[in-house]
Amino acid sequence: MSKFTDSAKQLLEHVGGSDNISVVTHCATRMRFVLKDPNKADVKSVEQIDLVKGTFTQAGQFQVIVGNEVASFYNEFTKIAGVGDTASKDEAKEAAKQNMNFIQRMIAHLADIFTPLIPALVVGGLILGFRNLIGEIKMMDDGTKTLVELSQFWAGTHAFLWLIGEAIFHFLPVGITWAISRKMGTTQILGIVLGITLVSPQLLNAYGVAGGADIPVWDFGFAQVEMIGYQAQVIPAILAGFVLAYLELGLRKVIPNVISMIFVPFFALIPAVLIAHVVLGPVGWTIGSWISGVVYAGLTSTLGWLFAAVFGFAYAPLVITGLHHMTNAIDLQLMSEFNGTNLWPMIALSNIAQGSAVVAMIILNRKNEKEKQVSVPAAISCYLGVTEPAMFGINLKYVFPFLAAMIGSSIAAIISVGTGVMANSIGVGGIPGILSIQVADMISFTIAMLVAIVVPILLTFALAKTKMGINAYNRIGK
Repeated sequence: MSKFTDSAKQLLEHVGGSDNISVVTHCATRMRFVLKDPNKADVKSVEQIDLVKGTFTQAGQFQVIVGNEVASFYNEFTKIAGVGDTASKDEAKEAAKQNMNFIQRMIAHLADIFTPLIPALVVGGLILGFRNLIGEIKMMDDGTKTLVELSQFWAGTHAFLWLIGEAIFHFLPVGITWAISRKMGTTQILGIVLGITLVSPQLLNAYGVAGGADIPVWDFGFAQVEMIGYQAQVIPAILAGFVLAYLELGLRKVIPNVISMIFVPFFALIPAVLIAHVVLGPVGWTIGSWISGVVYAGLTSTLGWLFAAVFGFAYAPLVITGLHHMTNAIDLQLMSEFNGTNLWPMIALSNIAQGSAVVAMIILNRKNEKEKQVSVPAAISCYLGVTEPAMFGINLKYVFPFLAAMIGSSIAAIISVGTGVMANSIGVGGIPGILSIQVADMISFTIAMLVAIVVPILLTFALAKTKMGINAYNRIGK
């Protein structure tokens, strides 16, 4: 009999039994359930199980925080529950969509597109940040020269790293069209080929178009099509990727299997590429430019501080709903149009603020060994850009630290926008995110980071002594 047997039996009972479990998986610290009827889960009883550190529901999944022993507990639970343990996280996400409304499903689809790209985008952000450090900061010869100017090694390193940076950001449409084909279950190599046709060297580079260069054309006699590349463009790639996917899915239904390998790719890819360059590319570019222009204008206007205050305050709640995934597309579009993003720094500051609120709770509850198993790793991961364990495991459970973090994030965002902080790209969404900030703005961002650290800690201490804090402790039973 395992030490997890009793807890596993209790959890099975309180989630509604085996018949109520559609899919169960686990991550680093949590059990993830897709329940057929979420209302059958007795949340209060689940949270009273000794092994359980907390629960929350996100993206249609009922998640139970177990801690570092989750893998062993999961094995015992699946053995007792008699549920399959072969479902992948992707399958769990698809099953969870049955518990979502239309808006939530749309946001989940958007997340499915960008989530596979995030590791590359983070690496790209770090590379651009490092290139800034060695290529733009005059730290040598009494502050008169950069490392690149002084050393051939660092000059070569600076040039070499751009090979990777260009591949990630300029050729981003390839990743987007691949991610869409992967998500839609269509032929992934066709998605890759479509993406390449949007950034081919045969086309006039998007940056050359913006610079006013003469645009070559394909001349069909009766019509001409401009040969424009869509380097770093997000919306044209998304639109083209979905057109290809739906063309392929539609053709599979009408073309016999014996000849589908020949005719489905042919009649899907060629029209998709043509539509992408004739219609979707120009339209998507216009839409993307409009969206990024509105966001940039709002952040740099006389009311930019108000936009920053609202966004900084509301970003954490957006994470709860999943709507924060939309900011990835906006950030990437801003980078394309303005060689940087003033939106992403606020996201990093929000993550830092949530982590700081958890640090305050660690101090306040320093005698609670059970909670430390969640709060300490949650604070560390939050400072490194992963906020869900901190928000769901600690801050939302008590509420008042969540509010303290939102206020601290709002103040830090005002400082960031008010001083014109720009990031070169999306990066690690926490303290290491400073490496993605443009060199001229690093001091301002450091000040904003200090605010995002200090204010939530002090506010959490203060709110813990108010009626809100006392009620939270009474509700939790401490």
